[in-house]
Amino acid sequence: MKATDRYLKIVEWSEEGQCYVGSVPGWIGKCCHGDDEAEVYGQLCAIVDEWIELYKGENRPLPPPTARDYSGKFILRVGADLHRMLALRALAEGESLNTFVVRSLKKAFSGR
Repeated sequence: MKATDRYLKIVEWSEEGQCYVGSVPGWIGKCCHGDDEAEVYGQLCAIVDEWIELYKGENRPLPPPTARDYSGKFILRVGADLHRMLALRALAEGESLNTFVVRSLKKAFSGR
């Protein structure tokens, strides 16, 4: 695996700029833009390669990797009151707390 493969590269559409913008979350902010998504991705990959070479040339440690697999679970601290409200709502819906929260999160992120 190349060092550049360890970093998540995101190209997204900017309504404000009316163009595609590339970034590496947690390391390199918005650093390139253009009208063609694939070209912006190529620019972003080149920038990551350059940054890696700069870090190596300065004997600086690279940031922790951001491209990784996700297990599908995480611990979330919500406080006792919210926990109670969620559990009661799940019970009323006839669902487990986990199913209710997952469905609620999906609904919130889908914009419905």
